[in-house]
Amino acid sequence: MQEGKINIEQMVAWGQVFLEEYSTAVLWLVFAIVFLVGFIRIYCLIRDHNLIKSVTTFKRGTRSERDLVLRLRKRGISADEIFHDLYVEKPSGDFSQIDVVVMTEIGIIVFEVKEYSGWLFGTGNQRQWTQVLGYGREKYRIYNPILQNNNHIRALKNKLTGSEDIPIYSVVVFYGNCELKAVSYIPQGTYLVKSERVDEVLDILTKIGRPALYTGKWEIIDFLRYAVKVGENPEIQIQHINTINDMLGKNRIFD
Repeated sequence: MQEGKINIEQMVAWGQVFLEEYSTAVLWLVFAIVFLVGFIRIYCLIRDHNLIKSVTTFKRGTRSERDLVLRLRKRGISADEIFHDLYVEKPSGDFSQIDVVVMTEIGIIVFEVKEYSGWLFGTGNQRQWTQVLGYGREKYRIYNPILQNNNHIRALKNKLTGSEDIPIYSVVVFYGNCELKAVSYIPQGTYLVKSERVDEVLDILTKIGRPALYTGKWEIIDFLRYAVKVGENPEIQIQHINTINDMLGKNRIFD
């Protein structure tokens, strides 16, 4: 019994000696770890901020669009090949607003960015899809994003003369906690993807695509830069918003 008591006392004494000798070292180690984690976090924030700014400004588009730009930059795509928030004039005088365009070796990729929640139902050729929220308690009609991006591509093709042989791919990127519950009949050259899987689609396009024959590459780049510049005009932004509101016709609904 006395021997057990001595062993316990010895263990307590050893513990006190350890704490006295190594507590300072442990505290410095914890401090170093916290500092390193904080430094890495700040470094990543600054890096991401600079990657986005190499393409666009934080005043343009939505946060989801800028996140897509960041994903493309992290993939290694040059800032000179990414164009954000473009305004392309249509024959009617209205403008088609395109979220992101990327020039690649296999052609031009036109991105439409959407942020939805709930379940989405629709087909590639339906004008309207159905968005279901609250496990069926709420239902809304939304414009088919495939047709919307097809209109963007059509407007772009009308301006890119001499580029008829350049493949143009349509990619609709979904942000938010939405689920493509029953979406079918997706046209060839069109891809629907959740934001976290964008790289998979780009890998597929890179694998199946053939080198694009850019006969007037710099003319295309100049026009895309011009389309981005057009979007800086606040009058054109207001005109586009008014056009969208008029198309939706919400101002003509009295319930």
